[in-house]
Amino acid sequence: MTLLDLGFLVLAGYFAGLVGFVTGLASIVSYPALLAVGLSPVAANVTNTVALVAVGVGALANSTREVAATGPRLVPWAVVSAAGGVVGAVLLLVAPEGSFEAVVPFLVAFAALALLVQPRIRRLAGGGELPRSFLVVLFAVAVYGGYFGAGAGVIFLAAMLIFTSETVWRATVLKSFLLGIANLVAALGFALFGPVHWAAAGAMAVGALAGGWSGPPLVRRVPPTLLRWVIAAAGFGLAAWLWLSS
Repeated sequence: MTLLDLGFLVLAGYFAGLVGFVTGLASIVSYPALLAVGLSPVAANVTNTVALVAVGVGALANSTREVAATGPRLVPWAVVSAAGGVVGAVLLLVAPEGSFEAVVPFLVAFAALALLVQPRIRRLAGGGELPRSFLVVLFAVAVYGGYFGAGAGVIFLAAMLIFTSETVWRATVLKSFLLGIANLVAALGFALFGPVHWAAAGAMAVGALAGGWSGPPLVRRVPPTLLRWVIAAAGFGLAAWLWLSS
């Protein structure tokens, strides 16, 4: 891998980190970039997971108070995210390649639609919380995050905004933290058993760290309704791209 390739991955990592925090769609930038420098799909997938751990680290460094303010609920959420990340990593390493990607475009499109109609769903639910349902969905999203991850942030945001009373801003912060945990435990498994390209992962992680750190100040300035619509639109775009490229 050349110095030009590494520089390209640093730049791609920055935009992946920024886009990932704001919309939950980091992989739409980072995964194609890794393919572009010559990695195979499986190597790009596991390298992508390792590199994107830095997004959560960067975002957490700039939003620690918001995460800590979640209180005791954060512990079971973190445990479930970690468990899902482990399961997702195992599935990637043992399941036939491409066995799950076929349904991903439809999952992402469904989550984007759920984001658009989220206020109406909350009204129909009486504005209450469904903590057990959220834990089940969180585990499933974390499994997907550890397995492939493209669009996991959109699915997570839709679930959190529907099953909890968190605001769009806090859901965005918690998305980066909890999916970061799923990525971290999956990355540890890939480091031991997966074909990680460490030079590519390191270069992309440098950019992703800076991009994740830049995300919270940007999102604080965006009106919640606009943010929800932007994320939903990006989710539909990702779903179309994944469907056409599958």
